[in-house]
Amino acid sequence: MYTLYGKKGSGSAAAQAALEIAHAPYKLIETASWERNDAFPDLLKLNPLGQIPTLVLADGSVMSESAAILIHLGEAFPQSGLLPRDASARAQAVRGLVFIAANCYAAISIIDFPERWVSDGENDDAVKERIRAGTRARLHRHWEMFADLFPARPYLAGGEPGALDIHAAVVSKWSGAREHLAEHRPEFHARLVRIDAHPKIAPVFAQHWQ
Repeated sequence: MYTLYGKKGSGSAAAQAALEIAHAPYKLIETASWERNDAFPDLLKLNPLGQIPTLVLADGSVMSESAAILIHLGEAFPQSGLLPRDASARAQAVRGLVFIAANCYAAISIIDFPERWVSDGENDDAVKERIRAGTRARLHRHWEMFADLFPARPYLAGGEPGALDIHAAVVSKWSGAREHLAEHRPEFHARLVRIDAHPKIAPVFAQHWQ
């Protein structure tokens, strides 16, 4: 039994979708740093950053970071198809997962919390908005690069959606990335919509985004 700490509309949707695809038993505990409840102190004990998703494994060990969780589940459940069986394809899937984590997901925290990235003397609304605007432009450019580097066949993982598809579909929902891709990479945007609608993924996404 896995325990997943997460929140609706957050990155925990990717971990939850992967657990469902893997048919791995889990319980979901809802909490988040922006909406704290009685479960949040327990999350902090497991993950001092208080980030979600955080996944507790059956042996009590803890996984954090969405890409790491998805890679773990793909390796723990090889029949799930979360990671390709072919070594070269699997390497590219891991590359894509880390690309999103390092270049796209990381930008979201700057856009959401620009005050974390300035000194106290510069912490005014104008400075924060410039940081948001510059980071958002860079984020959208990173998604263009991702679309060019990782073509779908018809999914990023091949014939069926896998960990890379889930991660791309979730993280691209934020900060105007979908709208930007619809204009600048319409074919890739259509692939993301196809991932959203897949019967293995759509029920989880429906819980997170009405």
